Formats: sequence, C-alpha cells, structure tokens
Amino acid sequence: MSLSVADVLALPGLQDLHLRAGQAALGNPVRWPYVAENADIADWVMGGELVFVTGINHPRDEANLLLLVRQAVERATAGLVILTGAEYIQAIPAGVIAEAERLGLPLLEQPYGLKMVVVTQAIGTALVQQQMLGSSRQHVLAQLLEGDYQSLDVLLQRATSLDLPLSVPRQVALLRLQNSEQLFDGEAAASGERLLRDNRQCLQQSLEQCLQQLGGALPLISQGEHWIALLPCTGSQDEQRNRRLLSELLGELDERLQPQRPVLGLSTGGHPPQRLALALGQARQALVAAQAFPERLGLCSFNELGVIELLGAIRDRSLLERFVERTLGPLIGDDSRHEPVLMPTLEAWFFENANLALAAQRLGVHRNTLSYRVQRIEALTGCSFDDPHDRLNISIALLIRRLSSHSLPRSTP
Repeated sequence: MSLSVADVLALPGLQDLHLRAGQAALGNPVRWPYVAENADIADWVMGGELVFVTGINHPRDEANLLLLVRQAVERATAGLVILTGAEYIQAIPAGVIAEAERLGLPLLEQPYGLKMVVVTQAIGTALVQQQMLGSSRQHVLAQLLEGDYQSLDVLLQRATSLDLPLSVPRQVALLRLQNSEQLFDGEAAASGERLLRDNRQCLQQSLEQCLQQLGGALPLISQGEHWIALLPCTGSQDEQRNRRLLSELLGELDERLQPQRPVLGLSTGGHPPQRLALALGQARQALVAAQAFPERLGLCSFNELGVIELLGAIRDRSLLERFVERTLGPLIGDDSRHEPVLMPTLEAWFFENANLALAAQRLGVHRNTLSYRVQRIEALTGCSFDDPHDRLNISIALLIRRLSSHSLPRSTP
C-alpha cells in the first residue's frame, strides 16, 4: 500500500501541517514531494507528487494559486501544499480553498516555521519504508495469485505480519490498458511516451481510489499492461456493488485515456486465499471476452461467459483450430483471395439474429446483395442456415475465432 496524503499528515514532526480542503481525497497516494519553482506546474509533474508552493521564486497571487490548483488536478497530483508566513504568501485565499474543495484536491497549509528539509526528509524516509513494506506485500499476494508456494500456512503467517487483511473473501479484477500503439502513430509519436506514462499513472491512481472506497483494500498489483485488484466480496450484493463501481470507473477512464481503452475481467466473488489462483484464472478468461466483444463495454464477469467457459477448459488448442478450419476455412480462404466480404457478412448476420434487413443495413449493402452472399456462404461451407445444428457450429466457430485473436487462456485447474 502506498503512502497517502493522510499518512503524511500523521508523520512525526509534521503536526503543524493542516488540511484546508479536499478531505475526501486524503487517500491519494504520494509518489514523491516536489517543490514548485516555476509559474505553473503542468510541464513539471508526472502525477502522484505532493506539490509544495513557497512563493519565494515567483509571486503567488490568488490567480496563480487557482491555476496551480487546477493544474494539480489535471496532472493527477496527490495534493498541493501552500507555505504561508509574513514574507511571501501571507494566507491562502478563500477562493483557492473553495476551488480545491470543489475539485476534490487535498490542499494543505504549511507555516514557514516548519522547515522544508524537515518535511521532505520525513516524507522521503516514509516513502522508502513504505516501498520496502509494499514490495513484501506484493510478493506475498503474487505468490497467492499464481499458486506459487509450498506452505499456505507459512504464507498466511507472512501476510499477518505484513498487515494484509486476507481473512476477507475476495473477488479478482484484472484490468488491461489497450491501444498503446496508437499513442505512437503519426503526429502523436513525439508525445507518445509521456501520454502512455500519464495514462498509466491516471489509471493506477483511479483504481487505488476505487479500492479505498470499498474498504479493507489490498495493494494493487501492476504487471506490465495489466493491473490486478483484490476486491472484498462476501456475497452477491458485494459482487453487484463491485461491478457497478468498476463499470462507472471504466466509463470515466474511457473518456480520459483516449485513444487508449481500459478493459476489465472479473472473477466470481467470495474466494479465500487458497482459491485466489483459481479466481485469477477466471478473471483472465473474462478479460479475453471483454476484449473480444466490444458490445460488453469493456467489462465482463466470469459468470457471464456461458459457452466461453467451456471453450477455455479445452487444453488442446489444436482441437479448436481444426474446428474453425473445418467450419469456416472455405470462407476465410475465399476472403483471402478476393475482397473480404463473406466473413463480415457472416458476423453481421449472426449479430442481427438472422435479420437480413438489419444485417444489410449494418454492412451498408442492399438486402439482395446480402441474400446472395448468404447463399454463397451456404454453398462454400456445405451448411444450411435453416439447420439449427449447422447454425450452432458456425456460431461457435465464429466465437472461437474472435476469442483466439485475443489469446483465449487455458483454464486454471
């Protein structure tokens, strides 16, 4: 767990720091202290900093302080600390306090009598200690999630000593940030690395805030382009609450992180520590479905998988590949030799539940054109759309093909 703004306020020797606004966001994680030496901070912070404003090098009137508050929110900083005293910033204007409260930014006041060296040393020491503790906690959780341990009892003893609340049943959420490559296309390439970094920071901070709302939070685990969250979940009501909160979070992030897109897979709920590896396997299968089916709006729960759960349990992937080849091979081959229209036609026909008019509208072609294509599909595959067994085979083959492009995972035993 990271050091929060609330933790900073509670550090020994920093009792003269006082909160002036933004109490609801005191859980914001602090990545590092940063002393603002410029007129603005937008180009000088990366997210997660606790920004200190002294007024020594630049005059800080109310307009400038309001600018800093807004930039601090835009850049996802942990909070803003304004130093006050007789020489530079005499007091924090009421308008600045009101704006910080409105935007949900923790705003702290530090008297000049409390020396910056004392503050930064206290925060730096706490961050190092928290990093060491966090590393140990992450290691324990990673072992549980991968099932990589010899003795569960010993691992749980370590968890207790590290103050990890593992007695609460959990639901695993696996989130992935897609479309990173689009940040480096064309004109955006020069700023791609910064945008990627900013988006990752924004996503992680938003996830951590969401976990804090649920209470009994465990550390968020970051693995490359994936994040694993362990949500408290003791029953169906908690599952519904978790899904609702995460769905709302995805909606917010989808707008803020464009062109990147967050997608999320959820396990079933109520897993004890010894079943977390199973829960992670469920979340991985749900994540594949969330990626493969945009109509799910970026989120899928393991409970919603249906036949996908059965497909994920097939260990021999060649069986699935042969099934797709036998069922759809002639269409895939024809599309590779000519204009690719047959597979899109088949997808549209099934998506619109065999409604020719809607499928034609979806593809932007005349209904007669679509009817001709359907007849050609039947001729090439030897299947009849009037035969329920043939329709089932084709629909499953389409499902496998779409899932395979997103790496359908093997189920966890």
